[in-house]
Amino acid sequence: MTGATGTIGSELLRQLAARGAKVRALTRDPSRAQLPPGVEAVRGDFREPASVAAALSGASALFTVAVLGPDDTERDAALVDSARAAGVRRVVKLSAIGTGDPAVGPAGTWHLGGEQALRASGLEWTILRPSSFASNTLSWGKAIRSGTPVPDTTGTGAQGVVDPRDVSEVAAEALLAPGHTGRVHTLTGPELLTTADQAATLAQVLGRPVTTEDVPAARLRERFIEAGMSEAYADGVLAGTAYVRTGGNAVVTDDVRAVLGRAPRTFEQWARDHGEAFART
Repeated sequence: MTGATGTIGSELLRQLAARGAKVRALTRDPSRAQLPPGVEAVRGDFREPASVAAALSGASALFTVAVLGPDDTERDAALVDSARAAGVRRVVKLSAIGTGDPAVGPAGTWHLGGEQALRASGLEWTILRPSSFASNTLSWGKAIRSGTPVPDTTGTGAQGVVDPRDVSEVAAEALLAPGHTGRVHTLTGPELLTTADQAATLAQVLGRPVTTEDVPAARLRERFIEAGMSEAYADGVLAGTAYVRTGGNAVVTDDVRAVLGRAPRTFEQWARDHGEAFART
């Protein structure tokens, strides 16, 4: 699997290992990877196709998180080709909600090449399109601990905020169980939430105020560029936030329940389970 140390991949590794699956994790530096017991770490870098091909040798299924930005879309499709050449039979791709919708802007195309390659591959494929992760609010930690407002980039735009643990559980099912081939699962939480809604929930859980501050698009773009984003990447992200701000991502589905047989976790559940991340020191 790729993305083994990321938000979804790290939890997916834990779940697969707990279910007794034989798992191989692709990483650029196996010596530094902190993986669950029994997980095999192998070296691989998307910029070195031979290393990826070697890592895929003998694998029967692949979980892929390949797109890093607008300059990496071709690598996503190339990974599908490498998987097929290596004899992999099943691929589960972590994509993004709204992929293929022109209204999303450039970011809506970043996963499209990989999705199209999968559909044309002849492999058993499943595509996961999660909404905004509850864990995105971890970036508010410093502001919350210091009592300053958290940035609001999407205004009154609501989203079906999803717990990453649910996404990982769905991925595990798609990798290990039948019935998901040719399916696109759009994964959301059970309710629509704005940034202000999430801040209010955190305030309730933490027992102290959590306020928000609207961040205009121009200032947000400046911050992105200062942080090292390319202009193309920054503009793609900004178009996505504008899409959310105008209500484009106000989507709730029943896909988590359909796959897992239970309701998706709420943002409040996620916040209570991760409250220590916002604790004052």
